[in-house]
Amino acid sequence: MKNNLKVERAKHDMTQARLAVLVNVSRQTINAVEKGKYNLSSVLALKMAKVFNTSVDAIFELEESDWG
Repeated sequence: MKNNLKVERAKHDMTQARLAVLVNVSRQTINAVEKGKYNLSSVLALKMAKVFNTSVDAIFELEESDWG
């Protein structure tokens, strides 16, 4: 899954640590999500979208390989 999380954070001048606090996960989790090394839950994706006042689709995008 591709994501634009780093771009969204930059638009809002937000650190990984701040986002982590807002969505109640560790900074390391945010880092792993940005690098595509963490398969996040739908709840976490929805929380992130709410923080940035956007849709989940604007942040996360399925890739062909995600269809297995």
